[in-house]
Amino acid sequence: MNMKDIKIIIATHKQHFMPSDDMYLPLHVGKLGKEELGYQGDDTGDNISAKNPNFCELTGLYWAWKNLPNDYLGLIHYRRFFSIKSRMERKKNPLETLYLTHKEASELLSQYDVIVPSKRNYYIETLYSHYANTLHAEHLDVTREIITEKCGEFLGSFDAVMKQRGGYMFNMFIMSKKLVNDYCSWLFPILFELEKRIPAEQYSVFHARFYGRVSELLFNVWLKQYSQSKLLKVKSIPFVYGEKINWLKKGTAFLMAKFFGKKYEKSF
Repeated sequence: MNMKDIKIIIATHKQHFMPSDDMYLPLHVGKLGKEELGYQGDDTGDNISAKNPNFCELTGLYWAWKNLPNDYLGLIHYRRFFSIKSRMERKKNPLETLYLTHKEASELLSQYDVIVPSKRNYYIETLYSHYANTLHAEHLDVTREIITEKCGEFLGSFDAVMKQRGGYMFNMFIMSKKLVNDYCSWLFPILFELEKRIPAEQYSVFHARFYGRVSELLFNVWLKQYSQSKLLKVKSIPFVYGEKINWLKKGTAFLMAKFFGKKYEKSF
């Protein structure tokens, strides 16, 4: 089969394992003014690298959108990699043998329009209530106001997503450059307006990263809207963690937020 022209950026702020497959491009996000890591920085060309403390990996997405010419673009994080290996393989084998290859990605994109990670389910929470309990509901309420004003046709999808008990999280995807352009042309004006209405300076370093967190939900809004209007074929595939996750701490924090009103103060 013909290999598709794909570039997947791996957003990172530190040196870490990186796949040898040339489909991947390690990208130093928030590179502006930082020491060299030996990776491509998000501070060249048209960029918003300076916004990284608040926009997280989105500064990498913006850079890729504005500066990469490839037919397909993807976004992942150094802590999470797409993989189509079996559950047993993902559990037992080293990361170096698990990540999605160029050939595998090409085969998937010959059948589907958008590749996303396996859905994260919250079961006892909606996406809105989970965000409100762990972070600040105002972020979503003001985002809804902006969508009403700027692109009211998305309001139904926004409200539906907020009521879901799961979604495609982590700002991970692979899709055509055309779809990336459509998505980013919609996403960033909303976030830049949110930045004006809710300044990040009022929050701690952890909570100031909320524009990136809101975007995880907005991706689901955009995908729902486009799946309905453009009949996109969406494929969810597993992912593997690049670092060990403390599931006990993560689960405890989730329950403390749900039942005792204790908001998150750090990532898990």
